[in-house]
Amino acid sequence: MKIGVVAEGDDLSSLVAEDFGHAEYFLIVDYDTYDYTVVKNEFANSVGAGMKVADAIIGLGVDAVIVGGIGSHGYDKLKNAGIRVSFDEEGTVEEVLDIFKRREEQRRKFQ
Repeated sequence: MKIGVVAEGDDLSSLVAEDFGHAEYFLIVDYDTYDYTVVKNEFANSVGAGMKVADAIIGLGVDAVIVGGIGSHGYDKLKNAGIRVSFDEEGTVEEVLDIFKRREEQRRKFQ
């Protein structure tokens, strides 16, 4: 599984960004190994950034997105593309990935 984490910095110790569209980076993280690729958000200073970022993330082939805050348009676009969205997350990228992983394991137990 590939997880896109919207972040303020470019590594696992970076804080999760509060603003989906205007975050500086996306970390595309492998669910099992935490190996990651950094993508600079070229739309951070754009009008309508949330929709542009949603399109960019869809194009990266992620299965889930973790973010602090996200507007309804970006959220709906991701959901309609079949991408799970975990929002209102706080902490470092690594911390939220650990929490996401625990939730995912619990979810799988009850399916």
